[in-house]
Amino acid sequence: MKKNKLFRTVAIIGIAALLIGGGIGLYMFNKPQRDVQSARTDYSLTSSQIVMEYLTDYEAANQKYLASNGNSKILEIAGEVKLISENFDGQKVVLLKGDRDKAGVSATFTSETNENLVGIQLGQTVTIKGVIRSGASYDEDLELYEHVILEKSDIVKD
Repeated sequence: MKKNKLFRTVAIIGIAALLIGGGIGLYMFNKPQRDVQSARTDYSLTSSQIVMEYLTDYEAANQKYLASNGNSKILEIAGEVKLISENFDGQKVVLLKGDRDKAGVSATFTSETNENLVGIQLGQTVTIKGVIRSGASYDEDLELYEHVILEKSDIVKD
């Protein structure tokens, strides 16, 4: 009799935990994505300014721009287009970099914003809005500078 009651209690607790866990998982899966383009811009900078901030004091720049909860700052970065490429997902990637800069800003567009790059040419100065994911740094193993990474990017129309 006691074993039967213990089994029933454990079964009820197990089922409740599965239902709660499933509910939390379903909520997180269906949680709406952050709409970067309609959100307020936190900082407006040039590509040279943000690269210098990161190369001068990486930790302070991370504290200023990045958040561990996924809500990193939304930036508008102005700079000269040095390269337009496409990643493996078919998303356009634009590199903004000054002639004297050691690194630049790599902005990845979404499939919805790719078309806004039509007419943008190398050497043109543009402003791009996106959410920062990584800062510029120097990789000693590769002896290369890594770019600032923006995601969910789009061209800012004047």
